[in-house]
Amino acid sequence: MDVGGTFTDLVLHDSRGLLHVAKVPSTPDDPARGVLAALGALASGHGLAPGDLLAGCELFVHGSTIATNTMLEGKGAKVGMLTTEGFRDSLEIRRGIREDMWDHRTPFAPVLAPRRFRVGVPERIDRDGVPTIPLDRDAVSAAAAALAREGIETVAVCFLNSFLNDRHERQAGDILRETFGEENVSLSSAVAPVMGEYERGSTAVVNACLLPRVAPYLLKLDETLGGMGLDRPMLLVQSNGGAASVARMADRPVGLLLSGPASAVGALDLVAGQTGRDDLISMEIGGTSCDVVMMRKGDVATRDDLLIAGYRVATPAIDVHTVGAGGGAIAHVDAGGMLRVGPEGAGAAPGPACYGKGGERPTVTDALLVLGRLRPGAYAGGAVTLDAALARRALDERVAAPLGLSVEDASAGIVGILEQTLLHAVERISIERGHDPAACVLVAAGGAGPMHGSSVGRMLGCRTVYVPRQAGAFCALGMLNADVRRDFSRVLIGDLDRVGADAVEAGYRELDRRAADVLANEGFTGDRAAIERTVDLRYPGQQWSVRVAAPAFDRAAIRAGFEERHQRMYGHIQPGGELEIVALHVVGRGLIPRIAPADDARSAAAPEPVDVRPAFADRERGWLETPVFRADGLAAGMTLKGPALIEEETTTVYAGPGDRVTVDRHGNYPIRLEER
Repeated sequence: MDVGGTFTDLVLHDSRGLLHVAKVPSTPDDPARGVLAALGALASGHGLAPGDLLAGCELFVHGSTIATNTMLEGKGAKVGMLTTEGFRDSLEIRRGIREDMWDHRTPFAPVLAPRRFRVGVPERIDRDGVPTIPLDRDAVSAAAAALAREGIETVAVCFLNSFLNDRHERQAGDILRETFGEENVSLSSAVAPVMGEYERGSTAVVNACLLPRVAPYLLKLDETLGGMGLDRPMLLVQSNGGAASVARMADRPVGLLLSGPASAVGALDLVAGQTGRDDLISMEIGGTSCDVVMMRKGDVATRDDLLIAGYRVATPAIDVHTVGAGGGAIAHVDAGGMLRVGPEGAGAAPGPACYGKGGERPTVTDALLVLGRLRPGAYAGGAVTLDAALARRALDERVAAPLGLSVEDASAGIVGILEQTLLHAVERISIERGHDPAACVLVAAGGAGPMHGSSVGRMLGCRTVYVPRQAGAFCALGMLNADVRRDFSRVLIGDLDRVGADAVEAGYRELDRRAADVLANEGFTGDRAAIERTVDLRYPGQQWSVRVAAPAFDRAAIRAGFEERHQRMYGHIQPGGELEIVALHVVGRGLIPRIAPADDARSAAAPEPVDVRPAFADRERGWLETPVFRADGLAAGMTLKGPALIEEETTTVYAGPGDRVTVDRHGNYPIRLEER
């Protein structure tokens, strides 16, 4: 179940291997209503009550944008913060680094815990983790009372060097819970035990900000589903691409900031198995945004920091690049007379102008409707209906007339600008990471992705674009393929060539034990559990570290892995140079069996178009008569030559002139791009 900004998607994999999809409009005021509506829609389509569907469910995985939207919309809780005395301004000083070095005017995001709500208390842990000044418990109690009088809902604690010794933070947490309750205290040493007080403190504050908004929703939904018949805990997709139970995540909602997009890991794993290709780039375009993820040699990279709504968060997450370029991206003419597309989106309500729900500003969806890529009428099982007259009126009033263009030329310009944005997004995740996108298969997913996959793939130099049949519910599909996952880390500073192997092994054993305990509590032991070790290294004085696999502490192999990645990322290495270990990492995985979708059961004698209509191809070829095929009129093994449109249950696939679309054994659509 994937709750997005525009639609809520449900994918069910049944005992025969068949995949069933339900898609309903999201309900931002109460996301649970969308979840229950999707369950009801799928259940009724099979003659079942929602409770009967849940009673037969062996695995229920949920991904949601509620944590992300809480941050983006600035609707988090009122946060207070305790720090070591003398360090209460670390949160506001930040790192002194601007995301755009040329931009000296744009202000930083407002501090979530303003200065008057940040209190320093006497205590000190030194750089070796040894307490040198005991915690002043009376000062903590006084701070709690003062913050409560100010209407503070939740409190974050970040003491100096607590990643080495969390004793003082735990003591302060016990005192604070007497005032704010068990569920409204966030300790930096528990949420983000990393070196760097700013990153640790910022993460604790964001977590505290989310706690009263996210945790109640998740706990209530889990309880509701249980009451309806689900006899096992609901799992949540984390930012790291793995799943965890609600009980594990209720006090750590900061780990859910990329809950939806992170599901691309499981979806790409499924595509890799179906195609035999393990160099993939997914371009998942929904109603609001486009999320790009790269799989290289079967592995999706992770990172330990995020920037969400201007706030730094130190939490394990897949390497995903997101841009405001969805089907609902709003097009407008700015004060300088330039056409802009996004990042603002129309959302689920009112949605694009063509939805007829009160939206008056034109979007990419309106432009595609005018260009003949989409047809007027009902989509997503009647969830939305597209009205071409409403689309034309909005485009004419807001874009075409101000620019002195025809509605058609304005629409072509909107799509062209959007596809340039998509191109740069894919380049960001590939070329800027040292990888050639032309060597990859571009997976066009999301409700809008298959509309633009051929064009963007051609600009990238890709030979093949792959469209999953369930593209419109790509993230929900990926959730069915997600292992349970927990990440653990420990700071360890030392020279790679001189640090004692016994000290490293002791550090790893402690992390292994913690990972194994968590997995065992979730029901994963023996061959259903796996543990992976990695290590962060850097050259002395280097700001950013590089993560390298370390299944064994083999110094030569670790150095070789570091130099390969450093050369690819930065273009140079220091042969034989000194390497500094920064931290040890362990990933614990609870292995969930991979889904095995059944072969495509559609049967048809020959592909016959249900319609032929003019559709805009590109600026060189203009409008071309384009055959339109319904998905239920196709079968595995068939080939179509572009231009062509395929209307699927959750998306519409567009293949450009000269492209060749085949239907593979799983019912998906590989598109071989024309060479130009």
